[in-house]
Amino acid sequence: MSETTAPASPHTDELLGRYESSLLGVFGRPTLVLEHGDGAWVWDVDGRRYLDLVGGLAVNALGHNHPALVAAVSKQAGQLVHVSNFFTSVPQVELAERILGITGAPEGSAVFFCNSGTEAIEAAVKLARRTGRTGIIAAEGAFHGRTTGALALTHKPVFREPFEPLMPGVVHVPWGDVAALEHAVGPDTSALVLEPIQGEGGVVPAEPEFLQAARRLTAEAGALLVVDEIQTGVGRTGTWFACEQAGVVPDAMTLAKGLGGGVPIGALVTFGPEATALLAAGQHGTTFGGNPLSCAAALAVLDTIEQQDLMAHVREVGDHLQRRIEALDDPRVTGIRGSGLLRAVTLAGDWSAAVTAHGRDAGLILNPVAPDAVRLAPPLVVTAEQLDLFVDALPGLLDLAERDAT
Repeated sequence: MSETTAPASPHTDELLGRYESSLLGVFGRPTLVLEHGDGAWVWDVDGRRYLDLVGGLAVNALGHNHPALVAAVSKQAGQLVHVSNFFTSVPQVELAERILGITGAPEGSAVFFCNSGTEAIEAAVKLARRTGRTGIIAAEGAFHGRTTGALALTHKPVFREPFEPLMPGVVHVPWGDVAALEHAVGPDTSALVLEPIQGEGGVVPAEPEFLQAARRLTAEAGALLVVDEIQTGVGRTGTWFACEQAGVVPDAMTLAKGLGGGVPIGALVTFGPEATALLAAGQHGTTFGGNPLSCAAALAVLDTIEQQDLMAHVREVGDHLQRRIEALDDPRVTGIRGSGLLRAVTLAGDWSAAVTAHGRDAGLILNPVAPDAVRLAPPLVVTAEQLDLFVDALPGLLDLAERDAT
């Protein structure tokens, strides 16, 4: 799997030492220093090649060095990179129109651009607060970001506890529990915020009935249904947005990650005039959101997904991956969950960290999303043959993980 070329300089160890002496250690020590990429492959500074099956955590939708994205960013950089929000630009207007088109949002809908998923969630929180209610419902296992407002919606205690007290009024209900939703949604609820598939929670899909109940209950209570498509959107699950697969139309949707193909951009989409009217001039803003460069990048991503029929490809190779995993007939592999190219391979033991480490040594970039689950979120352009490299390697990686545990 590994491919070695003439070693680059400076080498990995030197650069990681410099990293640790100059960057805030919120991510710990990185495992690689990556230098360049092509498609689903990346190379480190020592010339080693890796199959990128994480895609920048579902960000690199078109893979690395895709010619359409490179051309769009290069062209826009030579024209206009940034303007203040006193003005707009052609890419910003065109991207907003394009997003409204692919979401199927009704007349009176609108888009707010920002720079990341957590900023899109912050905008959704402010949208919810403008209803005049203060209660927000999220799900156990949810991850919605790490800024303080978004962190109040994120469930994992290790993220929350160092920064408490957080924004009041947020409650978490058991994932997938319709009865708990029925009990929680009420006259004080401003918004219910849900991921169609909990990404950081372990790639755990919502049953269609759960999302449909969320839509019904919020509509009955006059609350907003906010669907967090930050990780699942932009073709990742084989449709533009994962909530489509449950037939659910939200009041608001958050986007980021794959939208810019690696160029930072986030968005809040409001559905219909009532939700759109909740935020008026001066009530929210951002300096860099919707800049021409990021919007040009996002337009190139959306164009390429459509022109190359990548959503059909995602469904095809995602189904291929599922069949191959199920055909392994290895008792240490208990299943595969998720949709399209957002998947978790589940294991019979807490081996995911060891599988990831040994996979990296073998030239595979994986993500141990849970102790017993390995997440895959490769570029949408990944091939079935490339996914087979992982499947074929997995039994051997598990052999090594079991050996480590003894």
